[in-house]
Amino acid sequence: MKLKGDQTTARAMNRRLILNLLRREGPRSRADIATVIGLSPAAVTFVVADLLEEGIVIEGKTVPGLTGRRPIPVDINYEHALAVGFKLMVDSVECVATDLATNPVAAMRVSLGGHDPDKVADLLASTVPELVKLAGRPNAKLAGIGISMPGVINHEQTACVRSYRFKWDNVPLASLVASRVHVPVWLEDDTNAYAIAQQLFGLGRQHRNMAVLAVGVGISCALVIDGKLYRGANGAAGKFGHTLYEENGRLCECGKRGCLMAYHSEISMLRRWREATGREELGLPELSAALASGDAAALALVADSGRGIGTALANLVNITDPEVIVAGGEAVSLGDPFLTPLREALSARTFRTAPPLLPDWEDNSWARGAAALVTQKIFDFESSGGITDIASLVGVRTAGSSSAAE
Repeated sequence: MKLKGDQTTARAMNRRLILNLLRREGPRSRADIATVIGLSPAAVTFVVADLLEEGIVIEGKTVPGLTGRRPIPVDINYEHALAVGFKLMVDSVECVATDLATNPVAAMRVSLGGHDPDKVADLLASTVPELVKLAGRPNAKLAGIGISMPGVINHEQTACVRSYRFKWDNVPLASLVASRVHVPVWLEDDTNAYAIAQQLFGLGRQHRNMAVLAVGVGISCALVIDGKLYRGANGAAGKFGHTLYEENGRLCECGKRGCLMAYHSEISMLRRWREATGREELGLPELSAALASGDAAALALVADSGRGIGTALANLVNITDPEVIVAGGEAVSLGDPFLTPLREALSARTFRTAPPLLPDWEDNSWARGAAALVTQKIFDFESSGGITDIASLVGVRTAGSSSAAE
């Protein structure tokens, strides 16, 4: 246990304060940093010197001043390292390499032939050097790998406790990948990872309390409370889609009936539309086109889902009181026919004024969330491993290779 006066602890806290100030507000001089954070100039100078030596921050051009020595701003060197993110889906994996601000520098998608954990780990490990090569930054460093997937995740053990879609129980996926690639690997629920990315560099950057709604294959809602992702007692917080919508209603993937996601996830919307039209070939592009053309049946169905989710979301807002709600997932691409009824239902049911709902849907947004698991460790100063030279990945181990950890 660290004592209150332990200099290592104080140094880590100061480091985190400085890095997060620069992340939120951009370049600052050492004097500005000391004033804003409330540290002594000597303490700031000491930490910044360390960060400069490590290459995590860089100095900018001097700021013009009236008299005396002109202050030199420092900023985070976002190109200092690469982060690799993998978003696991049922039949494929979105893969991305980003800088430390989760800006993509390389992206690809690979097919997932099956769900055997060892084969999945083999695929991810073999994809890392391909991403690194595609990024075209041979002199950069690799900060680590983040993996996101739908399921209940044990954050401490970086293991999948349960995933209905993958039919996994207690799979230590992060360890399986780390033993093949030999860099730090983190695993997280996909919506939680997306929320971390939004908190670090997205629409939640300036907020300490927010809800992050995802409406896609499922429905989930991650919570950031006082600046920290809330995972719950068992890593199962945020399973918003499994709240009750209709007693003894439609069967959900969890095996229970009447869950919200059994009616109003993107997949469920499409299923209901196919049932109404008798056309099994219809997908999201066709639904979007029908909405754009003013198709009354499509508009009514999507509006019904918007209202259903908005009403359920109001209950969550009344309990947690977030500053803002960020909405992502495939259903967001349906636009106003979905979002307007959602906002109206949310506003009608909240105790006080409903928080703003901000839609966000970008290419690679979910894989970037996985990469944010790596970046988060830098700003939280909790990384269990160092930053590895990209050159060391030349001999990446795959299935059948011996492991240095064995």
